[in-house]
Amino acid sequence: MAFLQLPPSPPPLPASVRRFNSGLWLLPAPKVTTFASLSPTRSDTANWVEATSTFFDQDKRPIMLFDGVCNLCNGGVKFVRDNDRNKTIRYEPLQSEAGKMLLRRSGRAPDDISSVVLVEKDRSYIKSEAVLKIMKYIDLPFPHLTILLQFVPLFIRDFVYDNVANNRYLIFGRSESCEI
Repeated sequence: MAFLQLPPSPPPLPASVRRFNSGLWLLPAPKVTTFASLSPTRSDTANWVEATSTFFDQDKRPIMLFDGVCNLCNGGVKFVRDNDRNKTIRYEPLQSEAGKMLLRRSGRAPDDISSVVLVEKDRSYIKSEAVLKIMKYIDLPFPHLTILLQFVPLFIRDFVYDNVANNRYLIFGRSESCEI
């Protein structure tokens, strides 16, 4: 009994080469842009909560993390500061060492500058939830507006947030250094 011997299989093609019918087509290699690395695990997050607990020992106010080189974000911080007469929020750029530590505490990658984050002693908020929570802390009429905006489903709020965030440098530009 003889077995059919198959020819050796050809080596795999690189990602930029695709087969089309019997010929080969060269396509440009897909461009991949990485905005952030993988988020930390839950156990890593618990370690960072413990490591950053001193941020809330003397001062219980929440911390707003923002992209320090984004003109839109810097304008947002100025707006919040101008409408926070009781000084209920602290501010920290995402690019700072404290910002990176607080991102890890929030279960985010330390290089993830894609979203505003509000860090409270026991919880963190991102994207549109962070914006709504910040609005609750500042002066009237903003806390009342959050009541209306909470009726908009989260996936719609975050869709709008992501579209603005993904185009913020193109539309509003960026500064050369972190600002507050």
